[in-house]
Amino acid sequence: MMISVIIPVLNEHERILDTMQSLDSVAGSVPYEVIVVDGDPVGDTIASLPDTGIIKLTAPKGRARQMNAGAARASGDILLFLHADTLLPPRALSKIVGALSESRFVGGAFDLGFQNSRLIFRLTGKCASLKHRLTRIPYGDQAIFLRRSCFAEIGGYPDIPLMEDVEMMKRIKRQGGLIVILPEAVATSSRKWEKDGVAYTILRNWLLQTLYLFGVPAERLIKYYYKQ
Repeated sequence: MMISVIIPVLNEHERILDTMQSLDSVAGSVPYEVIVVDGDPVGDTIASLPDTGIIKLTAPKGRARQMNAGAARASGDILLFLHADTLLPPRALSKIVGALSESRFVGGAFDLGFQNSRLIFRLTGKCASLKHRLTRIPYGDQAIFLRRSCFAEIGGYPDIPLMEDVEMMKRIKRQGGLIVILPEAVATSSRKWEKDGVAYTILRNWLLQTLYLFGVPAERLIKYYYKQ
């Protein structure tokens, strides 16, 4: 199976090359293509990428819109949605192919880990991973992957400014799809957590997800996502 790696970006020119190099190291023998979708109409981030071997697109700003644009261009059997500041674990692509070789799974994600080795981040990753295993609702920074056919069937990511990953997982659940959480952990950046404060970020994320699951629209919650 071929994997289409879709990376939504916005002002990530300082990180995107590290992400690309990391992909090369975890791909192994699995065939894959890379689609980088820039939310900046000028294409600041994709301008820093090589001219060959990468599909470079621009799309209206918004992670859901950018990922949908990348998926529309993809040719792989599996869609892997990767944040620009998240690094995949070793042999990640073969792990994905192995997981989806079981027909009962329509997609999945990895456990959550951080590039910061401080104890608070190790504990946060462990607790978050346990929660996601219980709920089967992973977040986007866990590198969500789906069969392309499943993604098309559920209509892709909903066009909302926040909780697009949660809403997509709800749709999959309603249709009876099963999600697998792989035990290997991604290494995502802790920059936003450190900027906003770890305790604040944990409480905010849990509260926003709870409110969303109880019916509060994402358009109302978005203003609370960014700390002033």
